Amino acid sequence: MSTVNFSVPEELKEAFNRTFEGQNKSAVIAGLMRDAIEQAERKERARAAFEQLTARRPLRGVHGDATIQAVREELRADPPYSR
Repeated sequence: MSTVNFSVPEELKEAFNRTFEGQNKSAVIAGLMRDAIEQAERKERARAAFEQLTARRPLRGVHGDATIQAVREELRADPPYSR
């Protein structure tokens, strides 16, 4: 088990101690750190997905309203799930 030291404002320390009184504060901090890591990893995955989709955007092509309407009508006439 490792020891980590952080400097925090006194009012934050007091609020933390009040909020988590009677609990294993090391376990609380470890859980908060775990949550923060997971959140940062999710954020990075979302950023990477956004970058990938953005990079593919020029390859997607542009379709006008008439083309989109024609495809909609074709799909309504012969829905893919009914095949």
